[in-house]
Amino acid sequence: MAATEMTRPAPFGAITTYRFVQLADSAFVALKGWNDARMTRKALHKLSNRELDDIGLCRGDIETIGVLPRF
Repeated sequence: MAATEMTRPAPFGAITTYRFVQLADSAFVALKGWNDARMTRKALHKLSNRELDDIGLCRGDIETIGVLPRF
């Protein structure tokens, strides 16, 4: 029995197209995360101090929601 290798090189531009799609997808995910955090902060700003205290937050904590920690 003879063994043959059935691999072919990727078509011209396939890798570039794949990387572009990955870049667009990661940009979309980042944009969605930013918008979710923005909407959450907007809703929290509408709460009273008493309501914020009930969920364990203060006004100063609102702006840190959705911000990634810096290392």
